[in-house]
Order: sequence, then structure tokens, then C-alpha cells
Amino acid sequence: MKQVALITGSSRGIGLATAEALARAGFAVAINGPVEDEELRGAVRRVEALGGAVTAVPFDVGDVRLHSTVLARIEDTLGPLTTLVNNAGVGVLQRGDLLEVTEASWDRCLAINARALFFLSQAFARCLLARERPAGLFHSIVNVTSSNAVAVAVQRAEYCASKAAAAMVSKALAVRLGPENIAVYDVQPGLIATDMTAPVIEMYRQRAAEGLTLIPRVGEPDDMGNIIATLASGKLPYTTGQVISADAGMLVPRF
Repeated sequence: MKQVALITGSSRGIGLATAEALARAGFAVAINGPVEDEELRGAVRRVEALGGAVTAVPFDVGDVRLHSTVLARIEDTLGPLTTLVNNAGVGVLQRGDLLEVTEASWDRCLAINARALFFLSQAFARCLLARERPAGLFHSIVNVTSSNAVAVAVQRAEYCASKAAAAMVSKALAVRLGPENIAVYDVQPGLIATDMTAPVIEMYRQRAAEGLTLIPRVGEPDDMGNIIATLASGKLPYTTGQVISADAGMLVPRF
């Protein structure tokens, strides 16, 4: 039997790179965006070109009522799910003084970056535990949080809080699901060139070259996709609950 993955927020950026990496690893993949649009259709075409089985599942991850229905639809199309990659995320509505953060921006970050991740993981775990799972197939949840789960970006306080919450959810899931042979990982990207970071990425390229990161460059979505595919393929056996600091050593303490 093949491995089947749902990657949320996979019509572009880290999510799309992950879908491509998993397809190259032999996974069937369900690609998600908030709506059925040309971006999502284009992502499907890119993964199809790699020769893998793929389906589009447009839905708002923040709508918890949809989760179980979407998972069932994927399984009807691709087969039993083995893998969930919680990648969908949002940034702040406006960078600025944390004393000026609005309830709307706070609620948006927590709703997508933490609440949706928790309840989709819950629905996925229930789905797996409700059936017999073939021996030899690796089952996992990979959560894409952020280096801001531990490092403060004072102009994006609500984003940091949401990612810290997601990081703790990852630990809790690992503790609950380890006895069920479902691994859970927390990938914490650092400076990655995506649409979300586009407004500031050139500044960070310069800072990376000057030593902000130990490896003197910003990361690319493909870097993250390959990390996630390694984890989801079970190539780090006998592990769960790990935080993968995918930040080129940016947060390594030094004098």
C-alpha cells in the first residue's frame, strides 16, 4: 500500500514544495488551498507532472466543521491517509507595536495557526485510530510552525503567540499518539523566501550574508519540502516529538 498525505496550504510556497517532495518520494498527495482557483489548479498540474496520484481539496482549514468530511473525501479518492502536514498559516494583519495589536489580527493568527492545526490533527488521529493500519506503513503528523515559536519578533507578537501555541500542540500530540505508533514532528522554519516574507526578505538576505544565520543564506521552500518529506517517510526512525530548527543555525546561542 502507498502512503497518502494531506498538505494544508499547499497551492504555493513551502506547502507546494512539500507536495512535490512527497510525490517524488512515492506519496499520493492531497493539495489544499482555501478556494478552487487557478493557483490551486496549477499546483495540481505541477505535482501531476511528477507522475504521482494527486487530488485538490479546496477548503478553509479554519472551518473545523469541514475537517472530517474533507478527510473522508481524500480517502475515497486516494486511499487511507497516512500523513498530515499542517502547513497552512497566516501572518499578522499589520506589523507594528504590540500595544496596537487588534483583536482581529490576534484572532486570525490563533484561528489558523493554532486552532485549525489542533482540530485537523484531532480529526486525522481519530480517522487513523478508527481502523486497522497495515504494518510497515509510517504514519505521522508534521506541523510547520516557525522559529518565532521561541524567538520574539516584537512587531508580530500575535504571530509568535500562535506559533508557540502550535509548537506546544505538537508536543501534546506526540505524547498522546506515540503509543499508537503515530509520529509527530514540529518543523520550525527560519528565514524562508515565500510570499509571506517577500516584503522583508531582501533585508534578511543581507543580514544572513552578514552572519545572522550560520549558513549565510536564506532558505528556500524546497529546503523545507525535503526536510518534511524526510520526516514523513520515516527516515528518522525511532523518533517523535522532535523540534526541527530549520533556520540555518540562526537561533544557536553564541557570544
